[in-house]
Amino acid sequence: MPNSRSASKRLRQSGKRRERNRTAKSAIRTRMRKLFEMDSAEEAQTALRELYTMLDRAATRHVLHPNTAARRKARLARHVRQLSA
Repeated sequence: MPNSRSASKRLRQSGKRRERNRTAKSAIRTRMRKLFEMDSAEEAQTALRELYTMLDRAATRHVLHPNTAARRKARLARHVRQLSA
């Protein structure tokens, strides 16, 4: 239990942020899983564009580290390239 008003406010804020971050990370993981299961290069290309947006937004909002977002984007792009080849 927090002992001061500022500590209780911090607890509320961190709870909200944790939930928001968890939702964003979960959505990214779900989309990534679906993209890796795709067989069609066209579907994968559209999913890749959406994932780029989600990853960039998460990196901007510090949900993910920017290097983590970049690494995931590179891996996804490589997978889509292999599908189209």
